[in-house]
Amino acid sequence: MFRNQALKAWRVFPVIIVFLLQLSAAARAEDGYDLWLRYPAMERGEARQYQSALKRIVVPEERSETLDLAVAELERGLSGMLGSAPPVASEAKRGGNLWLVPGEGALPKDAGVDMDALGPEGYAIRSVESGAVIAANSDAGVLYGAFHFLRLMQTRESIDDLDIVETPSVDVRIINHWDNLDRTVERGYSGASIWDWHKLPDYLDPRYADYARALASLGINGVSLTNVNADAMALTPAYIEKAAALAEVFKPYGVKIYQTARFSAPMEIGGLDTADPLDPAVRAWWKAKADEIYEAIPDFGGFLVKANSEGQPGPQDYGRNHVDGANMLADALAPHGGIVMWRAFVYSDLNPEDRAKQAYTQFVPLDGKFADNVLVQVKNGPIDFQPREPFHPMFGAMPQTPLMMEFQITKEYLGFATHLVYLGGYFEEALDADTYAEGEGSTVAKVVDGSLQDVALTGVAGVGNVGTDRNWSGSHFDQANWYAFGRLAWDVYADSEKIAEDWARMTFTNDEDFVRPVVEMMMESREAAVNYMTPLGLTHLMATGHHYGPGPWVCDLGRPEWNPCYYHRADEEGIGFDRTPTGSNAVAQYEAPVADIYADADRTPENLLLWFHRLPWDYEMTSGRSLWDELVMRYTKGVAQVREMRETWAGLEGHIDEERYDQIADFLAIQEKEAQWWRDASIAYFQSVSGRPLPEGVSPPPHDLEYYKAISHPYAPGHH
Repeated sequence: MFRNQALKAWRVFPVIIVFLLQLSAAARAEDGYDLWLRYPAMERGEARQYQSALKRIVVPEERSETLDLAVAELERGLSGMLGSAPPVASEAKRGGNLWLVPGEGALPKDAGVDMDALGPEGYAIRSVESGAVIAANSDAGVLYGAFHFLRLMQTRESIDDLDIVETPSVDVRIINHWDNLDRTVERGYSGASIWDWHKLPDYLDPRYADYARALASLGINGVSLTNVNADAMALTPAYIEKAAALAEVFKPYGVKIYQTARFSAPMEIGGLDTADPLDPAVRAWWKAKADEIYEAIPDFGGFLVKANSEGQPGPQDYGRNHVDGANMLADALAPHGGIVMWRAFVYSDLNPEDRAKQAYTQFVPLDGKFADNVLVQVKNGPIDFQPREPFHPMFGAMPQTPLMMEFQITKEYLGFATHLVYLGGYFEEALDADTYAEGEGSTVAKVVDGSLQDVALTGVAGVGNVGTDRNWSGSHFDQANWYAFGRLAWDVYADSEKIAEDWARMTFTNDEDFVRPVVEMMMESREAAVNYMTPLGLTHLMATGHHYGPGPWVCDLGRPEWNPCYYHRADEEGIGFDRTPTGSNAVAQYEAPVADIYADADRTPENLLLWFHRLPWDYEMTSGRSLWDELVMRYTKGVAQVREMRETWAGLEGHIDEERYDQIADFLAIQEKEAQWWRDASIAYFQSVSGRPLPEGVSPPPHDLEYYKAISHPYAPGHH
């Protein structure tokens, strides 16, 4: 009988072993929630070189909540990577110490840090005889420095002989949420809005603090909570109370809360008959509203405003201009230290002028007239976050006005969450563009950081895509765009390829056999998307409203500038938008050296050719092909590039956890399928208007044009 019981036990034992193995595998699986802050355990040999230099963490006896967060982050990171965290000491002791020093008074004598050079948010990381020092003039600066120190370890860089000094390029580094109060998100592809307004202020989702921590890890210091197509209800007392609860969560991480301000709010929630910015009652209403907000949120950052664009109310409704509107709000905020971010994304269906010219026309004559606490927020290009645009001509054209860069992190026109399109190179391309405003070398970056024209207030904004999806951004690789935005907002001269490498190492693994091909794939991904969507300077060919999929045939919308046909102007003779002196003359909005290049088709970079020129189908390209043949080949190349990305990823199986690997593989399959759709539908349409045969050896679209026109996605995500 004993023998039978033993046999029964042995029959169960393998099942138990399998079950435990499954649990172990599940523990290793990752869902992306930890972003680039995973802190996985190092190999024993790797850990040893760091452990010897980290005997204890030395901090001041009196610590703020922010400094406590810096200590907690170091304990979390070091414990994860090294197996245990060093003890925290409140006074210096001999041996390998990591000093956290907010302020000059407690610096070790051999630190040699010029605290004045660090400013209010910068930090220094210096090796000293007793270990290393993270020093800053503010507790937030120490927190930023702690994240940088951990990044060195995460990417396996040495922490010996450190001599790092970091100061942010710009003052305001902010994420713009396009979240609505009903928790829908305009151009959001990662679930519902992170803000659960119904439960606020009484319930604070732990996700809020995790979000603030991720922002602080990048040095992002601001969040505007709601859609630029604003709802005046956000400024009512109940919602101010809710925002105040969020502000308390974000404050220790160095992140200020901002709010969008609907220009007509004095009428909609204030009971006034007008929102005229020169009306004394309106000005008094905004001053009282600012006082009310600062009473609840003492460190409130200010207002973000979209006015007189796409039907939104604004000062032009009353015969006033953007200065009148922005300065009214600036006056209300000034006593509290708040700022106004006034968006330059303005165009009107009633304005016959080329849409690409309208912002410049409205704003440049107002240079020097905005209040000191106003930033004019300008998109990277003159249309609307397209796969490729020239830099916005306003950069460099308003030397007496602070211009704030606006990038889009969420991929409204670049495949939503499913397409792998790394935007670091896109952001860098815009920042590196030379405006020639003060001669050669007058880059957009120098305009944005204030060094070119010596403006006092500076900023960079990114339209975010954080939602309730576990991985925050809808896909794992979209996290890289959030990360790249933060790093480039901190340093507008940073290298996007180095940023991609850091992200890949921190997010996945330091295995060189993984990192190298993944970074190459990331750096090529944006050009692939341009090729299969809008090659050779074409723009805004997306389907209407939701912008999902191709729609170059859309020509019948009530507003002309919402029609793809408005932008490509293709017919049997040729294709492209003439923005030279023979057309809209948008080139004249650029400085002479740039304008001369863009006005000449033979000198215009081919990746912007059809943005500035309308050309015949047989125009000879540098490849020797006709424009028609080159267009077809670019579309075809884009699909091939995505196929290569899939093949690269397939060769990386086993390097990372199965859960993330599989989702990325599935999304790349979607991307190839949709790139093929873009290619086939676009070629079918442009062939129908050009009447040209396909180049020899090129596969025709498998369906006729009517098939592609009939494809409909009325409930595509992110629509407003």
